[in-house]
Amino acid sequence: MKDLIKELSDMRAISGSEYRINESIRDKFLPYADEVRIDALGSVIAKRESNKNNAPTVMIEAHCDEIGLIVTDITDEGFITFGAVGGIDTRILPSSVVTVHGIKDIKGVIGIKPDCLIESGKAVKMRDMAIDTGMSVSSVKKYISIGDGITLPQSVGMLGKKQFSGKTLDDRASVAALIKTMEKLSGKDLNVNVCACAHVQEEVGCRGAKVSAFGINPDIAIAIDVTHGITPDNAYNAFPVGEGITVSVGPNIHPALVDRLMKTAKAHNIKFATEVDGGETGTDAWEIQNARNGIPTALLSIPLKYMHTSVETLAISDVKALVKLLTAFCEELEGDTSWLKF
Repeated sequence: MKDLIKELSDMRAISGSEYRINESIRDKFLPYADEVRIDALGSVIAKRESNKNNAPTVMIEAHCDEIGLIVTDITDEGFITFGAVGGIDTRILPSSVVTVHGIKDIKGVIGIKPDCLIESGKAVKMRDMAIDTGMSVSSVKKYISIGDGITLPQSVGMLGKKQFSGKTLDDRASVAALIKTMEKLSGKDLNVNVCACAHVQEEVGCRGAKVSAFGINPDIAIAIDVTHGITPDNAYNAFPVGEGITVSVGPNIHPALVDRLMKTAKAHNIKFATEVDGGETGTDAWEIQNARNGIPTALLSIPLKYMHTSVETLAISDVKALVKLLTAFCEELEGDTSWLKF
């Protein structure tokens, strides 16, 4: 599991540039699916067909895009200015090592004025930052253009024996869980069709999930994402890393589906906590629920420390718990979905 998480984390594709990685993700699903395709937006959709007639369809999904930066200009001195793609935390940017994805990948550093030259108490804004590649302006312009994507550093790797730290664990750790779930379902006699989707552009509006939910029109959908893990500076509405996943409740979530997931988790001794989302969950579940005539939707999350930074940190055991729950849920479903009715 840790090797798969690291491989997916180290892939580089900000929202809108998932074409850089979607074929690699497709290849991960191929051994375990009857059909794998890439849709018009770039989402990867892997389908496992039931041999039962008129079998309902379960969509399990996560997003494969990442937050990052985008080139806005190249100065006369060869420095690269940039804007944000998704909800990047500008506090982490100074002194970061980044990769600019031009004609070829170029390493750069984000430098700012030394502290002694900055007005006391003044926060550094993104417009005051620039990327220094160490190259001449002619070389920069040869390889890099306005609109090119910029990504954060590679994964750190294992922290101790149980936790993993790196970029883009939101939400590539969940993509790893989907791949492992499809592997475990491979060869099983299922009463349902299972569609595992790695969706694009979640970080800028849940666009991939919206499109494929309409196209697939599943009977059940389970969104997989991350939630806030407890850190020294935040224990409010956060969950311990290494103590299991969370199951969301609230208006974005179908109550009968949540009840079924919780019962499955308890039956298989899978640790979970209940997460309350009183409105929008800020995940693909928000768009999936409203597709077509409405889709019964649930949200499962992995506690994650330091979200939207290059050192996101989670416990491998929580990802494995998620795989165990998804696998058991899909294996035990009947071909009848009448239990979902209000």
